[in-house]
Amino acid sequence: MAVSPDRARALALALPAATEAPHFHRTAFRTPRKTFATLDPVAGDINLMFDPDLRDHFCERAPGAFSPVPGGWGRMGATRCDLASVEEAVLVAALNAAHALAAPKPRKRR
Repeated sequence: MAVSPDRARALALALPAATEAPHFHRTAFRTPRKTFATLDPVAGDINLMFDPDLRDHFCERAPGAFSPVPGGWGRMGATRCDLASVEEAVLVAALNAAHALAAPKPRKRR
C-alpha cells in the first residue's frame, strides 16, 4: 500500500519531459513549463500542484492520503499526499493529473 520516497521519485521522473531540481528542503519535479510536484523524502510526502477541482477529487477519493496544503497554496489547489497512506495506482493517477496541468500548452495555429 505505501509508496516509498524513492518509488515516488521514479514515478514522477517517468513522466514525459519530467526533470528534478532542488526546491528548498524538497525536490521539485518539473515539466519544461512549471513544477508539478515537490517531494520531501524525510517527511514522506509529496505535494501535487493541482487546481481546486483536482484537489477536491483526490481528497474525496483517498481522504487518508490526500489533504490540501495549509494556507494560500492549498486554496489554489496544492495538495499534500502522505506516501505511507497512498496506493501506488492512486499516486500514479495524481502525478499524471498534476503533470498534465503543468505540461506546455499547445501552440495555436495561425
